[in-house]
Amino acid sequence: MLIIGEKVNVMMKAIGAAIKDREKKPIQEMALLQAEGGANWLDINLGPATKEGPEKMRFVVESVQEVTDLPLALDTMNIEAMQAGLEVVKGEVMINSISSGPERIEKLMPLAVEHNAWVVGLTLNAQGNVPRDADERVEVAYNILMAAQEYGIPMEKILIDPIVLPISVTQDQTHALVDSMDMLQGVFAEFDPPPGTVVGLSNVSNGVPDESLCSLINRTLLAVLMAKGLTAAIVDPNDEELMGIISKNEEYQIVEKIVNGESVDESDELTLKLLKTWRVLTEETLYAHSYLEL
Repeated sequence: MLIIGEKVNVMMKAIGAAIKDREKKPIQEMALLQAEGGANWLDINLGPATKEGPEKMRFVVESVQEVTDLPLALDTMNIEAMQAGLEVVKGEVMINSISSGPERIEKLMPLAVEHNAWVVGLTLNAQGNVPRDADERVEVAYNILMAAQEYGIPMEKILIDPIVLPISVTQDQTHALVDSMDMLQGVFAEFDPPPGTVVGLSNVSNGVPDESLCSLINRTLLAVLMAKGLTAAIVDPNDEELMGIISKNEEYQIVEKIVNGESVDESDELTLKLLKTWRVLTEETLYAHSYLEL
C-alpha cells in the first residue's frame, strides 16, 4: 500500500501563502512532518497554477527535495508547470494526473516516458467530466490503459484513480466508486503485471460538518477500498486513526467482514457505526449528517 502524503497543497492556507511568498520553511516542515508520519510519497498539489505555474512548481519541488528524499507526485492541471517540475525533480516521480482527454494524453504521456514517471490515470472522460456510473469509470480507465500501452508506459507504473467525490452531495458517485473497484479488478486481470489503483480519500467527507464524522467516513471508505484491492491512497499520514486502517487494525477487520458479507456483532457500538457507514457508502441508506442516529 503506497501512502502518498496530501498536505503540500496550495489549498492549505499556510502552504498557499508560503508558495506565494516563496518561503521554504512551512513547505519543508510539512514535508518532514508527513515523512515522519509514514508517507512513502509526497504529493505536490498546485491545483490549476494558472499564474506563475512553472516557477511555483520548481520552487516547491526544490524546497521539498532539500529536506527529504521521498519520491514526489506532481499534481497540477497546468501542463507547463508539470513539465517544469519534472525537469528539476530527483529520483522517482509521479504525474498526477493524466485523464482521457486527448490534450493531456498527447502532452503528458510523452513526458511520462521521457522521465520514466509513474502515472495516475484519472477517470475523467474525454470532455473532462466525471463519469456517470461505475461502467463509465471502467471504460475510461481502459482507454487510459490502452493509451499508456501505445506509449510504452509499464503497467506497474500506472495507478488508476476512479475519483472520490463528496458523499454529502453526490452519494450516488460514492456508490459508483465502490462498485467500480470490483469491476476494475476484472480489467486489470488482462495485464501482467497489472496496474494499481489510487484515490484522493479526503474528498469523500468534504462538506460533512462534524470532524469526527468526517474521520469515520474517511476511515470506512479507505477500509472498503482496501478490501476491494486498493493499492495506493493520497491521505494525511499524520492521522493516526487513518493509518491504523492501513495497518489493518480492528476497524479494518470489521469492515472487511462487512464487505465480504460475513456476519458481524451489531450490538457492538463501533461495529454498528461502521455498518451504518457502509450502508451509506453503498446507498442502502440515504446520506444525512445525522445518519448514525437513525
